[in-house]
Amino acid sequence: MSEMQNENEQSFAEMLEASLISIHKGEIIEGTIIGVNADEIYVNIGYKSDGIIPKSEFSNYPTVNLSDLVTVGNKIRAKVLRVNDGEGQVLLTYKRLKAEDGMKRVEELYKSGEEVTAKVSLVLAGGLVVIIDEVRVFIPASLVSDSYVSDLSEFKDQELTFIISEFNTKKGRIIGNRRILLEKEKSSMQVEIFKNLEVGAVLEGTVKNITDYGVFVNLDGVDGLVHISELSWGRVKSPKEVVKINEKVRVRVISINQEKKKISLSMKFDAENPWNDAANKYAVGNVVTGRVARMTDFGAFIELEEGVDALLHVSQISIKHVEKPSDALTVNQVIEAKVTDLNLDEKKISLSIKGLELEREEENKEETVEVEDSKEVLTEAVDKEEEVKEVKEEVEASEAEEVKTETTEEA
Repeated sequence: MSEMQNENEQSFAEMLEASLISIHKGEIIEGTIIGVNADEIYVNIGYKSDGIIPKSEFSNYPTVNLSDLVTVGNKIRAKVLRVNDGEGQVLLTYKRLKAEDGMKRVEELYKSGEEVTAKVSLVLAGGLVVIIDEVRVFIPASLVSDSYVSDLSEFKDQELTFIISEFNTKKGRIIGNRRILLEKEKSSMQVEIFKNLEVGAVLEGTVKNITDYGVFVNLDGVDGLVHISELSWGRVKSPKEVVKINEKVRVRVISINQEKKKISLSMKFDAENPWNDAANKYAVGNVVTGRVARMTDFGAFIELEEGVDALLHVSQISIKHVEKPSDALTVNQVIEAKVTDLNLDEKKISLSIKGLELEREEENKEETVEVEDSKEVLTEAVDKEEEVKEVKEEVEASEAEEVKTETTEEA
C-alpha cells in the first residue's frame, strides 16, 4: 500500500513537472497577472515559480503607479531576464520587450520625418529625456527651442512635439529635435505677419529676451528688437531697468527688413516726447531747476526732466573760478540755473549758474540803491518838517510879542 502511494505521488509529481513549461533567459512569454503592489507585479507564467516584474523593469518613468497601469487577471507579455532571481522566482522585464517594439516605431518615425508627441520624463543639464514606447530619446538643450532657454526645468512633465533627427542604435544615439518645428512654424507666421506689417504701426508684444544692447519683443510669433536707445526718452544704463521678461509692452514699428526678416521697434512715442514743449519751458532767459546727472572735465550735464539734458559748462558754474565741476557740484545735486542757449534742431540746451548769480547780484545792488534813495528822501522830508516847525514857532512867538506890546501901549 505504501509502495503504491509512493508511486502515485511520484507519478503526480512527474505529471506536474511534465505539465509545466520550460523557460530560458531571453525568452518571450505570456502570463497572467496574479498580484501587484507599489514595487512589483506578480505573474503566473505556468512555471514552477511565478514571474516578477520590478517597477524599474516595467517602465522608464520612475513615478508611475503600477496599480493604475495593470489589473489582476489581465494577460501580459514579458521577457525573461533570469530564470532564478536568487529567491527561486523568475525575473521578467516588460519595458525592454516593449522597447524592442518601440525601437522599430522610432526608426520608422526617423525615416518618415513624422512628428511625435511625448512627455518629458527627465530634465538634465544638457537637455531633456522623453520616452516613446519605453525608448529613451534625448533632446539636446540647443534643439529644445528656437531661442536660448536658461532653465530647462520649465519643461518638466510637459508634452513636447518633435521629430527624430538622428537614429543610431550602434552609438546609442536617438536624438529628438523640437527647434526645427518651431522655426518652421515661425517662418510661416513671419510670411503672414511681414505681409501685413507697416512702419508706424503700434502693437502690443511680450518681452522674450533682454540683452545689454536692447530687448527682444515677440509679436504673435515674430521677434522684433527694441534697441536700448529706443526704450525711453530718458537715458537708460541697462534695459533691465525698464522692462522684465514676459512683460507686456506697447511698441511702435520703426523699420522692417523683409529680406533679413528683421523688425526694429521703439517704445518712444512722439506724443510723449519731452522736447515737444521745450521752446516754452526752456526759452533763453528762463530759470530752470535740474539734477546733476553726470560730470566731465569740461562741465556737468543737468537732467531737467526725463529725456532732456542740458550742459552747464565749467566756466558757468560759479562767479568764482572753478577748476573742475566736481570741485563745486556732486552727482544728483539739485541746482538752479539760467538758460543761455536753446538749439531745438540739435536738442541742445546751455545753462549758467554764474549768469543767474550775476543777475541776482545786480538786482540786490538796485534794491540797495533804492533803499538808500528812500532813506535820503525820508531824511530830507524830516528835515523840512523840522524847519517848518521852527518857522511856525518863530511866527507864533513874534505874533505873541506884538500882541503883548499893543496891550501895553493901550494901557
